[in-house]
Amino acid sequence: MLKKWIEAMRLRTIPVSVAGVITGCACALWQGSFHWVPALLCLLFAVSAQIASNFGNEYFDYKNGIDRKGRNGFRRGVTEGDITPQAMRYATFVMLGIAAVIGCSLLLFGGLWLLPIGCAILLFAIAYSAGPYPLSHHGLGDVAVIVFFGIVPVTLTYYLQTGTWQALPTLITTATATGLLAANVLIVNNYRDMEDDKAVGKRTTVVIFGRKAMSCTYLFSGIAAMAIMIPLWLGLPLWALCVPLIYLLAHVLTWRALTRSTGAALNPLLGRTAANLLLFAMLLLASVLLCV
Repeated sequence: MLKKWIEAMRLRTIPVSVAGVITGCACALWQGSFHWVPALLCLLFAVSAQIASNFGNEYFDYKNGIDRKGRNGFRRGVTEGDITPQAMRYATFVMLGIAAVIGCSLLLFGGLWLLPIGCAILLFAIAYSAGPYPLSHHGLGDVAVIVFFGIVPVTLTYYLQTGTWQALPTLITTATATGLLAANVLIVNNYRDMEDDKAVGKRTTVVIFGRKAMSCTYLFSGIAAMAIMIPLWLGLPLWALCVPLIYLLAHVLTWRALTRSTGAALNPLLGRTAANLLLFAMLLLASVLLCV
């Protein structure tokens, strides 16, 4: 049974939330500031909120008849009968509660103004799949990922480390770049599920625009993410250019595999896309550490 719950957490996608926090820490270190307690709390909050969202996605997609048995994607415990819907609903709100407690502890470091932002993050975790207008069902999932897995975690992690908004333009571009790379994980997921989603009326961007357009979007997003970070690259030593070059190499290789794969063969590419993002964040952090 434990294995079923681990599968439901979708650990292959967890690097997406981890990368946002690491990138925020790298930006803070570039400004000469780092505090491990709020950094760790940001990481725990991000991961717990993502797991809550993953649980909620599985429960509400089952409840709304979106999922079916034998799908190409990763095994869905509720749909396949491994986990009861009631247990998944309970687990979703338990994880939301854990994230809320961790988020409240961050108020000690950032102030009460963080409270509405934390509430919005947890609301998104559910609104992605539930409510009267689920974001993932109406082509808005990609935008939501850019905001809540890129802009929000990077900027807030940075602020909780530094207590300021110095170098805001560079911070925003780095956060947006992280969001673009995170959205590519969702593109792979929806690329794989296009026929299943279309059959049940789930209008993802891949359903709306088609596989060819979104595979081009996948490629462009990675290139654009590195390009908009030029202000940061210019502030680092020349050797630090290896970071975007290494990422782009991994990105292009994954994109080529994406355009040549179908069905369940796309599952490993989802994990590779998330791993590419984490690789980028770790290399960026390492580069900054070597410079300060």
